[in-house]
Amino acid sequence: MAAAGVAVDDAVADAVIDSDDVDRSGIGLPLNAGTAQHRPFPWWAYLIAFLAVDIVAVGLLQWSVWTVEPLRGFGGFISKMWTGQQFQFLLNLLLLGLIYLLVLVLINRFWVATPVFLSIVGFCAVVERFKVGARYETVKPSDLSFLKSDTGNMAEFIPTGASRIFMSAAIFFLAMIVICYSLKHRDGRRSFIRFENRNLTITARLLLFVLPALFLGLFTAGLGTTSAWSYNFAQSFGDSPKLWDSVEDAQANGTLMGFARFVNPKVMDEPANYSKATMKKIARRYAKEAREINKDRASNLTDSTVIMVLSESFSDPTRVPGLSLNKDPMPNIRNVKAQTTSGRMLSAGYGGGTANMEFMAMTGLSMANFDASLTSPYQQLISKLDWTPTFNQIWNGGKDSQAFHPYESSMYSRRENYRKFGFAHFWTLNEPDVIAHQDRIDNSPYVKDSSAYQSLLEKIDTDKSQFLSVLTMQNHMNYDNWYLNNEFKAASKDSSQPLGLDETTQIQTYAKGVEYTDQATKSFLDQLNNINKPITVIFYGDHLPGIYASASADADNSVALHETDYFIWSNKASESRGTKLPASSSEITSPNYFMAQTAEHMNAKVSPYLAFLTELHGKVPAMEPPVVNKIQSWSRIPEGQALFLDKNGNRFDVTKADKETQRLLADYKLIQYDITAGKGYLRDTSFMTMPEDAEEQQLKEEEELDITEGTKNAAQVPQPAEPVEASAKPSSKSSSAAAKSPVAKKEN
Repeated sequence: MAAAGVAVDDAVADAVIDSDDVDRSGIGLPLNAGTAQHRPFPWWAYLIAFLAVDIVAVGLLQWSVWTVEPLRGFGGFISKMWTGQQFQFLLNLLLLGLIYLLVLVLINRFWVATPVFLSIVGFCAVVERFKVGARYETVKPSDLSFLKSDTGNMAEFIPTGASRIFMSAAIFFLAMIVICYSLKHRDGRRSFIRFENRNLTITARLLLFVLPALFLGLFTAGLGTTSAWSYNFAQSFGDSPKLWDSVEDAQANGTLMGFARFVNPKVMDEPANYSKATMKKIARRYAKEAREINKDRASNLTDSTVIMVLSESFSDPTRVPGLSLNKDPMPNIRNVKAQTTSGRMLSAGYGGGTANMEFMAMTGLSMANFDASLTSPYQQLISKLDWTPTFNQIWNGGKDSQAFHPYESSMYSRRENYRKFGFAHFWTLNEPDVIAHQDRIDNSPYVKDSSAYQSLLEKIDTDKSQFLSVLTMQNHMNYDNWYLNNEFKAASKDSSQPLGLDETTQIQTYAKGVEYTDQATKSFLDQLNNINKPITVIFYGDHLPGIYASASADADNSVALHETDYFIWSNKASESRGTKLPASSSEITSPNYFMAQTAEHMNAKVSPYLAFLTELHGKVPAMEPPVVNKIQSWSRIPEGQALFLDKNGNRFDVTKADKETQRLLADYKLIQYDITAGKGYLRDTSFMTMPEDAEEQQLKEEEELDITEGTKNAAQVPQPAEPVEASAKPSSKSSSAAAKSPVAKKEN
């Protein structure tokens, strides 16, 4: 780049690019005659100013996600380059610097482009801070839809005391204007990029615009793909995604990076034979299978209330290799498992990954089918779908479903996701649906399980069937010796390799928490038994806690450290009470199969989709992405080959499986691709539709899959009920007709 010329010829040469520089006097005055008394600033001054503005821009965006002690947070963001060899600050500085350069090249006036750039960044920072303050969640690409569809509700993000932020922003903006205006009049340079040759000027500006824009575009496009150069480039700066908490991710890796990683995550590779004809064929195939299964099924899922319990970090510590406890922490649940459908669930996570197990249980889709780049569907995928099929929608299209989570509603973007799933209410610690009971045990920071259960019990409507989901928090990490009078003692079975002090303390604290869960769950089931309404419970632990340092050091313990406990239980009012499916179909499972297993447990009719999952479970009892014995890092879960277990819980190579198993697995990928990344061909079929009754299903023509919309239940969601009494009034059987649940279709 060169300084702006002062001759008339220069002004003429640059007329196309910088029309304001044209000498309109007609008397041949030099271009910079009005500022001839000022010398152009040297280039090093611009470089210093550019760097200073860029640092301020990064600081503004980091201020937006540090609502407490932002200066300290930003200082730590910079200082960890020396303390932890993590250079996320430099990565964000580079990316924002390229955006700054684009604005500068476009405007071609340094002291005009600078306040414009800072104003844009400042506006984004204020919006970010408002959302973090209101919802403890950062702005994501999907939020831009507010500008089109929900602009009127944006005011809900403006928190109390926002006037002070507005005032500070206004002062900052005015200060920028004054400073830049003053410097502009002291700088003898008008055009930032200017050569005597007009074509050279045009070429330079085009290159300085196109190259940074191309870099930013390619970087963002590939950031969500583990094999892409941009992913590896970000990793070299220390980028480490923390997708369970978007605010923590932004604080650790930079607000701009936190936004960019959600722009274009890779979902799945398109199967080679994916087409409308292929998906119609799959729909026909499993519609036929559903009819065969339903011939021997006497009930419907919607005849009962189904409760899905995700018990945070619940697992059997007595199964951990090499660990000894002085007493059994879960005798009641062990007794329940002995009398009803139950077994072990293969988890994709260790010490984390709750929402992924939740996603699989709610949708029937498997993380094993996704690309390695897609580490958190709740964060990276759901917002991109215009409609998402979930099992709660079987109950009146979701209108008769409610969810309970005694924690922040923003975690894993659950607030938006549950709204998309069709839940009528999502009860959490936050407004507007505040969960009723929030008691803790001793010094634990988390709501106890008995309170979570009680909050759900009070929402059971005995006059109709519902789908209710509760995600507990009592046994969440960390396990810091919370409980008083904890009698549990943990030790290594190998006296030559004793447990460490921290490991011992955490295991003993966790074991006591498991005991509290065991007691609360027994009481919960006892109360459900006293309700004269068919109720079935799906109970499962999402993953083991990441506290077994000794056991996790041995790679041979991998599967054992990824197996939690589950059971499917029905109360006394249910026809399926006392049902215990054979071990061959229940001893081992993964969360994507839970609803298909529940239908089998209840002897309930199935949709073609549930018929498919039933068949697949018979061939491939459990499947998950690769698993390792370390706390979930979320850069991947991890890389490698998916894990498949047979009915005995042993690994097997699916490439050597029989042709039917191979076909089922291939169909699974086609189904999952169609729902999450494809054209949504299945949405126009009855693939997700539950049969109204056996006779109606038998009347359907095998080749005819297009169905009309059924009449939906117009009943309103019940108001908060009184606590459940020991003897509840008899229920009236709900209609077995389920609302059509079309398959998700990706937004264009």
